[in-house]
Amino acid sequence: MRPTHFNHHQQVRLLQGAVELFAAVIAAVDASSTEVRLETYIFNFDSQGERLAQALVRSAERGVAVYLVVDGIGTPALPASWTQRFNAAGLQWHRFSPLGFLGVFRPGRWRRLHRKLCVVDGAVAFCGGINVLDDLVDPHYGVLQTPRLDFAVQVRGALALEVQQAMEQFWARLDLARQVEHLRWRQARRLLAQAAPHPAPPHSAPPAPVPGDGVWAALVLRDNLLHRSRIERAYRKAIADARSEVLIASAYFVPGRKLRHALVHAAQRGVRVRVLLQGRYEYFMQYHGARTVYGVLMDAGVEIYEYTGGFLHAKVAVVDRRWATVGSSNLDPLSLLLAREANVVVRDGPFAMLLRQRLLKALQLQSVRVDPAAYAQRGRWQRGLDLVALGVMRVVLFLIGRAY
Repeated sequence: MRPTHFNHHQQVRLLQGAVELFAAVIAAVDASSTEVRLETYIFNFDSQGERLAQALVRSAERGVAVYLVVDGIGTPALPASWTQRFNAAGLQWHRFSPLGFLGVFRPGRWRRLHRKLCVVDGAVAFCGGINVLDDLVDPHYGVLQTPRLDFAVQVRGALALEVQQAMEQFWARLDLARQVEHLRWRQARRLLAQAAPHPAPPHSAPPAPVPGDGVWAALVLRDNLLHRSRIERAYRKAIADARSEVLIASAYFVPGRKLRHALVHAAQRGVRVRVLLQGRYEYFMQYHGARTVYGVLMDAGVEIYEYTGGFLHAKVAVVDRRWATVGSSNLDPLSLLLAREANVVVRDGPFAMLLRQRLLKALQLQSVRVDPAAYAQRGRWQRGLDLVALGVMRVVLFLIGRAY
């Protein structure tokens, strides 16, 4: 198992919810001097999204190079008024892989841009699970009564430069794909294969020194080229090393065999394993698919809690009060096998304890523990829906040619 590369002397700040995150992002964008890069699955032009869009335009208008990539499924066609403003300001933007006509029947289209990253001047970066979306707005359910539970981190130090390099690499591939899209597919495929996997950014300066000792932190990516299983491996390594506690919050949770075994083995050797999952119905496949793994986990002693305070969107974990991760990757096949994802892993007691406190508050005050006996007695209709959801996932993975 290849070890995760950690950088020392990183300043990492935990951010909870869109209000807290985008206040920090907008402040950084407004202070930018050379470059801003932003990637997101959903960019919703509600009040929160418009404030960020206005900040991006302001930066572009004063000569900062601004690059924006949104996912073509998560984000519908951008409003014409905003595309005009982006183009007039010189902001470069791209909508990644729109589904298109009959796109759902093309397996390659299921590989989505799901990571949420932003970097400003190669000096400050943001990573997490929070889309450009108001905490009290849901694209499918409208206005929410309580804000969704989600987290991100702000990072200063060498890790910010790693984020910039990863985003530059992705933009370069998109640029190349646009250049060859009219060529024959064999020629296009050959050119894409020849693209350097890690092009060195010509204009990236070394990061400014970060005052103080800082913490150990790592950027962990998942894609369909060089980093197919890095995020899952980081989770499995931390769980395998756990001695006292594993605390996970995952909006969508259908762990594969290896990850399930890691959780089961941890619980069996006396580690307290608690998993906080979505308690409200959101999507059929994710909601019912998750419930197919409850039994084997609870039989081993894993405690499962369902969040009922609102919508859970977090993708975070804390192990032994010193290892923590915050990012965009759920623990399900769509994230771990198909999507582009990004997590930050932090080895630091105070940071891990802060995230742990936030999770325990949600777990104790806004969640219900799943009763193993009640789960075992659920009706045939419920069991059938769970199996159908799992079957749909397996069909998708079979068509894409991946085992899980």
